[in-house]
Amino acid sequence: MSNAPLFNFDNSYARLSDSFYALVPPTPAMSPELIQFNQPLAESLGVDFSALSSEEMALIFGGNTIPEDAEPLAMAYAGHQFGNLNPQLGDGRAVLLGETIGKDGLRYDIQLKGPGRTPFSRSGDGRAALGPILREYLLSESMATLNVPTTRALAAVTSGEFIMRERMVPGAIITRISRSFVRVGTFQFFAIRDNPEALKELADYVIARNYPELEGNDAPYLALLNAVIKRQASLIARWMQLGFIHGVMNTDNMSIAGETIDYGPCAFIDEYHPEKVFSSIDREGRYAYQNQPAAGHWDLCRLAEALMPLLDEDREEAAKLAQTAINEFPPLYTAYWLTGMCNKLGLTEVQDGDKELVEDLLERMATNKADFTLTFRHLSDALSGSDERDQPIRDLFTNAADFDGWAVKWRIRLQQETRNDSERQQAMYQVNPIYIPRNHLVEAVIRAAEDNQDFGPFYELLKVLEQPFSQQENREQYALPPKPEQEVLRTFCGT
Repeated sequence: MSNAPLFNFDNSYARLSDSFYALVPPTPAMSPELIQFNQPLAESLGVDFSALSSEEMALIFGGNTIPEDAEPLAMAYAGHQFGNLNPQLGDGRAVLLGETIGKDGLRYDIQLKGPGRTPFSRSGDGRAALGPILREYLLSESMATLNVPTTRALAAVTSGEFIMRERMVPGAIITRISRSFVRVGTFQFFAIRDNPEALKELADYVIARNYPELEGNDAPYLALLNAVIKRQASLIARWMQLGFIHGVMNTDNMSIAGETIDYGPCAFIDEYHPEKVFSSIDREGRYAYQNQPAAGHWDLCRLAEALMPLLDEDREEAAKLAQTAINEFPPLYTAYWLTGMCNKLGLTEVQDGDKELVEDLLERMATNKADFTLTFRHLSDALSGSDERDQPIRDLFTNAADFDGWAVKWRIRLQQETRNDSERQQAMYQVNPIYIPRNHLVEAVIRAAEDNQDFGPFYELLKVLEQPFSQQENREQYALPPKPEQEVLRTFCGT
């Protein structure tokens, strides 16, 4: 193996106080084999693996070979899980190898997920199953091509061993890339321990790394809170515009950098319904599709509480500042959501009545069990109002007249703008995907890999998802909703 540094690590998190992490090496995998390596992402990071064989790469991504200048550690954090505070969580099955500076000049974390036990594993084995690793690879890379802020997948390997979940399943490890793995729960970890010095150290670190524009601000910690609120409002709005359900919006799964993080029992909606839930552990629907904005707001309230010691020495004044900041989330989210939904309908400006127009469509979709993704994609082709172009979307509705009634109002609204249909259609194509990682497609990938050691379906689906907005020849089946016997009703987190 080449002795040249692969990642050019510069590990700022490892220079924080000892209470922020536990130094721990990954547990070597029994016999790692490379499943996939994300060459374009590696190039954007300035990481060169060209001198290595696939076997050598598998040893690195399996945790067997520690790259030069890596400082493996598990991050400490707390978190509210389904509303209940757990003061001691942390990376129980993840190890941060280090940080690298990408070609864009930004800092990125390189993390192994599934490399064995850490001091935060509690009763867990610290390993990850193959199925959830393939799901995370597909979902995170799909979100990136859908222009949603997200962690990325650099590589995936099989571990060469079986692990116990509900049954014995193959193990695997994914290498994740993030602008930061600091979470709301990281701030909670120090706040509940009444450690204002560490809280300030963490806030200063996050500002310097992820919000450098706030340095020198007269009230930097209030500005940080406002900035995180803004990013999360934008992020959750993007989820809602695509029919994405995160599934586990606990505070330890809310990224301070504003990225989608921790793809567990996540899923995309097929037949639209606002109360849709897929996660097997979300038995009360706390994180149902329609509840995600409120859940995000609740999580951000916990961040505001944690930051209060930094906002003002007077607790009452700190509470007022925090409350004022938190009150901005609902209107911010609504503005982001409505702007994006209007774009999906081909509208360039938000006008009075547009919110009701969007909500009317969604209500009719829910009543008629219309496919979320295909409804909006077919709208892009139905601008002219001809019977031929309307038929594909009418076919999605159990009562086509419900669509017809809404379409009359939609086309009247379109006439109030100056863009021609060709320009409008091209703009709609860029925000209304035709291909998403549908649950039944992901499940088929997992079954092929776990049951038959066949990764062909994984590679094919990954290829399709690289161009989600463009019609791809001979890949029509990837755009179709599931048949009744293919429908996935529950998704699982993999722990």
